[in-house]
Amino acid sequence: MINTLEQYRGIVSACKDLYVKKAKDYGTSWRVLRPISIVDQIYIKAWRIRQIQETGEQKIGDSIESEFVGIVNYGIIAVIQNGMPANAPIDLSEAEARQWYEVKAKEIEDLMLQKNHDYGEAWRELSQQSFVDLILVKLLRIKQILANEGQTIVSEGVDANFHDIVNYGIFALIKINEAKNDIA
Repeated sequence: MINTLEQYRGIVSACKDLYVKKAKDYGTSWRVLRPISIVDQIYIKAWRIRQIQETGEQKIGDSIESEFVGIVNYGIIAVIQNGMPANAPIDLSEAEARQWYEVKAKEIEDLMLQKNHDYGEAWRELSQQSFVDLILVKLLRIKQILANEGQTIVSEGVDANFHDIVNYGIFALIKINEAKNDIA
């Protein structure tokens, strides 16, 4: 039987591990990124995955899996940025950076559990290509919301779209891991 929550938490743990290691290497330099810059970072990663999917070719060593990890981490960084006070310092301690990540990742996990309940894990039927396309759609929506100065009429806001992006990235990583286990 598939244990989604265990798989989900395993992926988040691996993503957090990389985030913490990068915080040790670079500090919290990502704190200077504005929302549109984070959107663009995720867009570059998603678009690269799409190009590899369409052409079957790649010239640099970063795997599709590592790009999805980057999408998850940048998505969580975006939600952290949106949740921090405007006057928060750029430099966070390793403990603060980790705590922010854990709090926001838990919020996103809670959303996944609610949606999984209602949708019955329909995501398991989606292809990796669909996850990339859905991420790109969410990014374009965020760009439009930002162009509208954060105002929406009937749509979810920026954070809800980033939450979905993170969950799509995690679902793609779960499916990648399952495919590896099927081969092994």
